[in-house]
Amino acid sequence: MIVTEERFEFGRNWEQFLTTLDDGQIRAATLSLESTLGANGLAGKSFLDVGCGSGLFSLAARKLGASVRSFDFDPRSVECARRLKERYFPYDDHWQIEAGSVLDGGLLASLGKFDVVYAWGVLHHTGAMRRAWESVASLVSHGGRLCISIYNDQGYVSQVWLMIKRTYQRLPRWMRPGLVAAVAGGLFARRLTISLAASGLRLCSLRNPLTPWINWLRESRGRRQRGMHRWYDLIDWVGGYPFEVARPEEVFNFFRSRGFELIYLTTQGGGHGCNEFVFRRVEAAGGPTASGGLSSP
Repeated sequence: MIVTEERFEFGRNWEQFLTTLDDGQIRAATLSLESTLGANGLAGKSFLDVGCGSGLFSLAARKLGASVRSFDFDPRSVECARRLKERYFPYDDHWQIEAGSVLDGGLLASLGKFDVVYAWGVLHHTGAMRRAWESVASLVSHGGRLCISIYNDQGYVSQVWLMIKRTYQRLPRWMRPGLVAAVAGGLFARRLTISLAASGLRLCSLRNPLTPWINWLRESRGRRQRGMHRWYDLIDWVGGYPFEVARPEEVFNFFRSRGFELIYLTTQGGGHGCNEFVFRRVEAAGGPTASGGLSSP
C-alpha cells in the first residue's frame, strides 16, 4: 500500500501547469481528443474523466459537446478542474467534478456507465494498476469506448525509473528541480548521441542524414500537440510515483478477456513513455470475443 506521504504531488504540479495554460494549448488538447475519438465522437455522449488532473481534457470533452463527469484522488487536481469549469463553463449542469479514487468501490457503484471512459496516464499511478483496470472496465457502456495510456514495460530500465522516482520523493523540495534538470539533460544527451550516430550511418550509405533529426522534431511536436507543457511533463516523468508498467500485449489481453476490442494503438517501440489504447466494449466478460489474444515476443 502507498501512503499519502510517498505519493507525488500531482495536483501541485497541475496547479503550476495551469499558470501557463493558454487558448492555443486548449485548442491543441481539443484537437487531440477529437483525433482520438473522431470528429463527432463526443457530441451528445457521456464522458468520464478518471483522474482528471488539471481538468484540461474534461474541458476539451465539454467543448466537443459531451456531458462530462470528472474526478480525481488529489484535492488540488479537483480544484484545478473546478477553476477551469468556472472560467469556461460556469453554472453548467453538464460538467460535474468531485473528489474520488478509481479504487473506491462505493464511488464506482454510484457512477453508472459511460459512452467514453478516459483514463490517460492515470491508472499506473494508483498503486494498484490491475485493480484500476478492472474498475474502468466496469464503467464502460455496451458499445462505449475506453481510452487509456499505460507506461511501457522496459524491464530493468523501468526499474531504474522507479528508483529515480523514489529518489525524487525523498529529496528536499528545493533539490527536486535539480534532479529533473539532470534527468532531462541525460535524456537529451542520449537522444543527441543516437541521432548523430544514425546521421553518420545514413551519410555513409548515401541516404539523407537529416532524417533522424526530422523524426526527433516530429516526436517533440507530437508531445506538444496534446496541449501539455514540456517542463511540467518532465516533473511528472521524474517524480510521478506510484509507478507501474505493462507490456502492450498484457494490456490488450486483459481487456480483450473482458469483452473489449482494440480499435486504436500506439506503442513506444520498447522505449520510455506510454503505450496508448482505445478499446470498444463489444461483449460482456467471457463473451464470444474473449478468446485468443496477443502473445509475448
